[in-house]
Order: sequence, then structure tokens, then C-alpha cells
Amino acid sequence: MSTPAQPAATRRPWGYSRFWRAVSVIVLRPSLRLLVRNRWQGRENIPKSGGVILAPNHMSYADWGTDALFIRESGRYPVFLIKSGAFKIKGIGPFLHKAGQLPVYRGRADAALVLKDAEQALAKGQCVVIYPESTATRDPGLWPMVAKTGVARLALTTGVPVIPVARWGTQDILPYGSKKASLWPRKTVRTIAGPPVDLSAWAGKQNSARALREATAAIMSDVTGLVAQLRGEEPPAVPFDPAAKAVDKAPE
Repeated sequence: MSTPAQPAATRRPWGYSRFWRAVSVIVLRPSLRLLVRNRWQGRENIPKSGGVILAPNHMSYADWGTDALFIRESGRYPVFLIKSGAFKIKGIGPFLHKAGQLPVYRGRADAALVLKDAEQALAKGQCVVIYPESTATRDPGLWPMVAKTGVARLALTTGVPVIPVARWGTQDILPYGSKKASLWPRKTVRTIAGPPVDLSAWAGKQNSARALREATAAIMSDVTGLVAQLRGEEPPAVPFDPAAKAVDKAPE
């Protein structure tokens, strides 16, 4: 049974604490630099100001750390959409709220309301980070898989640019499904940001299911192209679709 949607009147407006954001930079920045060897490209493609959506590929629970550092070193502070469970962890949850991070409630009637919160953040000139695949890729070769349409809906609703981001190397630090990180010997993570995705063909069509699917595919095509550039390999002709795989496995 899903939890009833929280009444709009009781939802707190999006915001953040400058103090706690500064603390996060002071504490996390040197640690992330020390633990991982980073190689960056395309930081000039991330606008220095104004609302912007970053859409990275997703392979590991370690992605957020290297992505956060990449974004911060590009001159922005990231606002992530994060599973709501993280906000319930003692000591971490309150900090995430104060830093302006956004909880995603999966399986609840109000799950889509996080996009409304993201709209508020974008209207205030923030850099919002959405992993379009919603979870770590299930593709056997770790290529980006078919994504959810939330990132396209948010982009078409707000009109802000979408910057595709790709990263390779975090799977060597913390593979999906593992709880044990491998930090030694020190791993190298390469991250690249591309130019804004051209979504002009679907402008103003955020209420069209077809437009959302096509815009999402365009975003993921750019993300996959960047992953291919980092890997020096050709991606699959057709992206892995977990929904189709589930249907294939369903009992007859």
C-alpha cells in the first residue's frame, strides 16, 4: 500500500544552509581528492551560473563522490536526487536536508513530487544532478541502459540545459551489489562532461509520453557516446532494457 501524498500546504519549500554546504566542501573535498585519482574533461561545458541539469551514467554507489568533486571543481555545488532511505540515517539525513539535497520516495504516491522540488532548485539557479537510469546499470557490460523519463520531463518543463556526463572507473572502487570498497591501490576515475543536449525538437511537449521517451533517448545517446569515448569502445547498438528483460523472465 502506498503512503498518501503529503499535502502541498505542509511541504517545506526547497532551500539550503550556506554554512553546511561550506562544511561539506571543507570536509569532503580533500578526502575525495586523496582517495581517488581523478582525470577530468569538459568542465568548461558546465555553466558557471543559472539552473542546469547534469545527467550522468550510473554504475556504482561510489558515483556520487567522484561526480560531486567533478561538479564542485567545475564551479558548481551539486543538488542530487537521492533515495529517501539516506535521509533517515542518523547524522547524515539532517545534513543532506541542510545541504539542499532532494529525497526520492520510491513506491509512494508522492514520488513524482521530487521533480517539483527540483524545479524550485532550478528556478533558484541550482545545479541539479539526476541519474536518468534511476539505479546502477544492469547492462552486463556496464553500458548505460534505457532510462526513466524524469530527467526529460524536468528539462522540458523548466527549459534549462541538460549536460550529459560520463564516468568510468568507479566500478573498480565499489562494484554494484558490493558493500566493500577497494581503495588500494588508488584507483583512477575518468569523468567527462559534454555540451548541452539538443532538446529543441521536443520543447513545450512535456505532457507528451512520446516526446518524453524520445527526449530521454536523446539524452542517453549523448551520455552513452561519452562513455564510449572514455572506454575507447563501441557501445551496444540497442541499450539494455531492464523492463524488457523482466518480461522475458516472467513465467508463462
